[in-house]
Amino acid sequence: MKKEERAQIHTEQQTVKEGHAQRGALLWQLFASFFKIGLFTIGGGLAMIPLLERIAVKEKKWFDEEEMMDCLALSQSLPGVVAVNMATYTGKRKGGFAGALAATLGVILPSFLIIILIANILLHVGDNPYVAGAFTGIKAGVCGMILSTVIRLGKKNLKDAFGWIIALAAFILIAFLGVSAVWVILGAAVCGIVWVLLRKKTEGGA
Repeated sequence: MKKEERAQIHTEQQTVKEGHAQRGALLWQLFASFFKIGLFTIGGGLAMIPLLERIAVKEKKWFDEEEMMDCLALSQSLPGVVAVNMATYTGKRKGGFAGALAATLGVILPSFLIIILIANILLHVGDNPYVAGAFTGIKAGVCGMILSTVIRLGKKNLKDAFGWIIALAAFILIAFLGVSAVWVILGAAVCGIVWVLLRKKTEGGA
């Protein structure tokens, strides 16, 4: 085998090794990032949005803000836990199936371990008034976190009268009329399509 051929083979092998190393590093980043999100997010999927935005948009540069909102909208529209949906979506976008698996496992694992631990503790101290008081405070704090997230999302997404009308209608339908969120989301999607078509028709006529 010629020296040039051996050098080319060595270069190709080195490139493959570097590719595997980069992919392994990406999968570890996805797992570690979502493990951190799952570990420090209290209050469910909506409460995780600020931390996810800071990590995925500002630190890792996985998304820009518009893509982040698309991720949130899609995750909210599908069945299942929004936190898991967002982790799976992000992982798939950045690392394929393996990335989706790594991110999903990362966001689930902290809750899985902590719930097992807390369940065992509550079996012995469930009637303790101090524990009950702590949970009262935690629930109030979580409500504040979710409200903060709602306000931030509204500022970023409700930019015109159409958006405000849809948001207000969705709130009324779910909060006061008991309409399923599934039908509200589907109806909002249809309204959005009709709105775009009407705008195009109006602009074309002009």
